[in-house]
Amino acid sequence: MPEGHTLHRLARSHQRKFAGHPVTVSSPQGRFAAEASAVDGRVLVKAHAHGKHLFHVYAPDAIVHVHLGLIGTFTEQLLPESVPVGQVRMRMIGATHVTDLRGPNICELITEDRMDAIRARLGPDPLRRDAKPERAWARIHKSKLPIARLLMEQDVIAGVGNVYRAELLFRHRIPPMLPGNQLDRAVWTDMWTDLVALMRDGVRKGRIDTVAPEHTPKAMGRAPRVDRHGGEVYVYRRAGMPCFLCGTPVAMADLAGRNLYWCPVDQAG
Repeated sequence: MPEGHTLHRLARSHQRKFAGHPVTVSSPQGRFAAEASAVDGRVLVKAHAHGKHLFHVYAPDAIVHVHLGLIGTFTEQLLPESVPVGQVRMRMIGATHVTDLRGPNICELITEDRMDAIRARLGPDPLRRDAKPERAWARIHKSKLPIARLLMEQDVIAGVGNVYRAELLFRHRIPPMLPGNQLDRAVWTDMWTDLVALMRDGVRKGRIDTVAPEHTPKAMGRAPRVDRHGGEVYVYRRAGMPCFLCGTPVAMADLAGRNLYWCPVDQAG
């Protein structure tokens, strides 16, 4: 599932290419046809994201809410548009670009009140200027659940997925099973600051890189990582491979239905 930086990157792209002008909206697949017709020809006022949720705000009173889920994708092309290929749930045609949405978990037309309700259920988003990290800390500080699980709860922190979870814990040498209420406040403050920087870097690059300069492939004389998720990481999807710091094989276990990766030595606590 795409992590928060991907949705913010999409929001910025849609804002740049479609906002401020009337947008032709359709549903070649047909499943979003009635909703698409309600906003077809309207001006896209703003595209923004909160966690893994994307919102297209149309004047004067309609919002398209998208959650990509596991397989949802946007593809883009310059005008003129081509014939839609595959199951295109929503097509947007602007002044210069066309974008097609396929396979989303959610694609719905909502009101501003409904958008506010969705956002109210989500935790602070490290990529939003209005984020309040103290809300996340309040949830973490009173919970006995493992910090590795809390970081993945979207009502605690919005936008963090398996990659950022694993890498953030490694970078701060946090045992993944540490209960949230045992996490030090100063450590949490450092983690939040680091998370903001990492995710902003992800928006700029379109990939997740978490290793320090001394641990890059060039610095270590190793081959670049080859993985469909891209990016240079310390532990994510490196189970059984040597830790870059201590050489210990990276461990993996299931936690709440998701694979958890960590170094048994550097994250021993």
